Amino acid sequence: MKSTAIFDGLGSWLFRPVDIAFLAAFRFLFGVTMCVSMLRFIAYGWIDDFFVAPAFHFKYWGFGWVEPLGPGAMHALFWVLAALGGAVAVGLAFRLTAILFVLGFSYLQLLDVATYLNHYYLAALLGMLLAVSPAHRAFSVDAWLWKSPPAEVPAAWLYLLRFQIGVVYTFAGLAKANADWLLHAQPLRIWLGAKTGLPWIGPVFAWPGVPLAMSWAGFLFDTFIIWFLAWRRTRLAAFALVIVFHAMTRILFPIGMFPVIMVLSALVYFPADWPRRLVGRVTGTSVASTPEGTRASWTRGRKAAVGLAALYGFVQLMMPLRHLAYGDGVRWHEQGMRFSWRVMVREKNGSVTFIVRNKHTGRVWNVSPRAMLTPLQEREMAGQPDLILQLAHRVRQDAEARGEGPVEVRVDALVSLNGRRLRRMIDPDVDLASIPDGLGRRDFILPGPTESPPHIRPI
Repeated sequence: MKSTAIFDGLGSWLFRPVDIAFLAAFRFLFGVTMCVSMLRFIAYGWIDDFFVAPAFHFKYWGFGWVEPLGPGAMHALFWVLAALGGAVAVGLAFRLTAILFVLGFSYLQLLDVATYLNHYYLAALLGMLLAVSPAHRAFSVDAWLWKSPPAEVPAAWLYLLRFQIGVVYTFAGLAKANADWLLHAQPLRIWLGAKTGLPWIGPVFAWPGVPLAMSWAGFLFDTFIIWFLAWRRTRLAAFALVIVFHAMTRILFPIGMFPVIMVLSALVYFPADWPRRLVGRVTGTSVASTPEGTRASWTRGRKAAVGLAALYGFVQLMMPLRHLAYGDGVRWHEQGMRFSWRVMVREKNGSVTFIVRNKHTGRVWNVSPRAMLTPLQEREMAGQPDLILQLAHRVRQDAEARGEGPVEVRVDALVSLNGRRLRRMIDPDVDLASIPDGLGRRDFILPGPTESPPHIRPI
């Protein structure tokens, strides 16, 4: 009897109707942001840089079949995605345009691992959630065309979006709970050292203690900000802090649309009717909110929806934790690094040379990745073992295509982590061309550094 009461209480909590205004506002802001993001790619020439110019593309495991379109088609795709983003914003044929946008945007992300960014992944997730939501049932072209009455949505949509944003912040904070970040202010110390020339604030970054203070501020902000957003008494102050924090990161670091997405997403922590209240305050009029109710009952469809949402939540929690299956040192071996919200926790640079040996003749020669990759790809590949493995396979394929095989491909990879001295990352005695790609632990990755990073002072 007690468990039944708890179950019924959960249903009343999840399915009580709330104002749809928050979801419609989120749809509009997300669509506009994605439209602007696509237009930025077009304006800055990034389509050619990322998808047309490279002769080789690094693949996600299991998605090696995904290939870029021709130059003209790639440019056309971005224009289409920009238009789809605009259609999502205004709620025009919402279900179709939202699904098409998510599919097209996800296709772009699968084209090359070297272009992975956390906010691209987040945008794909938010777009997917929106596509299956009833965000078009009010304040949209669809609602106007079909003369839909004022709509309510289950509170579960509000909680699901809050959960997703909370996962991003929380795991971004936990990823910073390490000695490099909290004790040595690395890699922030390196990055701030390159910003001392900025007007007004630049000289401050050279002051002793500032990098460490900012490292702790970043850790505390990411780890705890959602709790202050969730609490009514601190919500406005917390949102103001969100704006200041992300504005500062946007000024200091080239992290694209991520600050914009996070500021707009934080609005889901306000009450569901916040857009109506805002309009009322701006216009000085009283805007009636859709009354919230408590009526809710379990149906087969709702049970299935909760099951799918729980599965989604479980995946979102497990993805950032999967690095534990690969052992310590995720910032070094990179296994479990992507899709885990490890935002700005490591700085890597180094050099990689591929050493090729003909198995029959014994002839040995070196291959530089610079001849095969764009500067962006080479920089990303240098610190990521799985990308090095992929390129080793390509080196073998090219050699054998020229009639120089069969060959072995070994690697001399020297990598610096967070300012440390260069250290060999890949076992130079292992033939990478003989190792298949996959998700298992990589024994060819040598142990990472154990010494503390240096305290580099700005010049």
